[in-house]
Amino acid sequence: MSDGGVATRPATEVVGVELGTRRYDIVIGSGALEELGPRLGELAPGGRVMIVTDENVARCHLERLERALAGHVALAPSVIVPPGESSKCFGELQRVVEEMLDAMLERGDLVVALGGGVVGDLAGFAAAILRRGVRYVQVPTSLLAQVDSSVGGKTGIDTRHGKNLVGAFHQPALVVADTSLLDTLSPREFRAGYAEVVKYGLIDAASFFEWLEGSWREIFAGGPAREQAIAASCRAKSRIVASDERESGQRALLNLGHTFGHALEAATGFSQRLVHGEGVAIGMVLAFGYSVRLGLCKPADESRVRAHLEAVGLPTDLAHIEGDIGDAESLIDHIMQDKKVERGSLTFILARGIGHAFIARNVDAGDVREYLAERLSAR
Repeated sequence: MSDGGVATRPATEVVGVELGTRRYDIVIGSGALEELGPRLGELAPGGRVMIVTDENVARCHLERLERALAGHVALAPSVIVPPGESSKCFGELQRVVEEMLDAMLERGDLVVALGGGVVGDLAGFAAAILRRGVRYVQVPTSLLAQVDSSVGGKTGIDTRHGKNLVGAFHQPALVVADTSLLDTLSPREFRAGYAEVVKYGLIDAASFFEWLEGSWREIFAGGPAREQAIAASCRAKSRIVASDERESGQRALLNLGHTFGHALEAATGFSQRLVHGEGVAIGMVLAFGYSVRLGLCKPADESRVRAHLEAVGLPTDLAHIEGDIGDAESLIDHIMQDKKVERGSLTFILARGIGHAFIARNVDAGDVREYLAERLSAR
């Protein structure tokens, strides 16, 4: 907004997620939030909007979002949940749904998820099951959410058995990734999100990984490279989602580092001891290390991945996790809850080199257990 209160149209990039009649846009750019009012007015003319957010994000951004929507849509009372992974639970899901019903939200209305991955997953799942499906819009406020969790329609909550084990595929109607919202992130949160950016280079874009090695300081500083990295990540994810919406094939590649990472998150109680992106960073190094063990890629590849993640300040080893994380057997138990397990057989995303990830099925659980025991012994 200018000093006179006149909206100026910011420069944005739009990435399309091509899903036929359910196609939607990812709008990327600093100031993109100010475009949201007209966009929602077009999506739900005469409809109402309910914002779901968390306490921390509400303090920083809720008022700005409400101003952007004023005069374009009618606002129902916002729902504010506690911050952190613990909000992805049955109790908070029930509360959010009940508040949506109290507000008499209808199928033609919209839910707006304003927050990071936790809010996006929780609000998206609530929208998926409310009246058997209400449209929702993602307004991601963390780097991790802007480049990964807000795109693709995966919604869900955690249980005592593991992460994201209860949920639904429910595609958003729109994603608005306003890069100016990232300015309020803590350095730790930004680093954690950056792990998901690195993932796209390791999967199938070695040149992107090489560019990140040379450009990460500008990305962290907030220069033009930040928006370039976010847009490149969104293009990569949208391409994979469009080809395999429900993860029956190649979309599983997006889980590089996540099988190990989710197990480590479970071992630390989904707490601040290890946030998601940190688990993914360690998980990617473990995946490359296991690939080296199997003779699939060179030790230099693992070393290069580790060196870049360490350069930006991310953890890369089990020794970097404070406190007890259990033994190899308990970690395997967590891994066996992974959604890619098929008839009791493990599936991992492994690599033949940087930019050459692949889906490895029927991985021997005993060998993974032995590998984890070796890594734990060096902790």
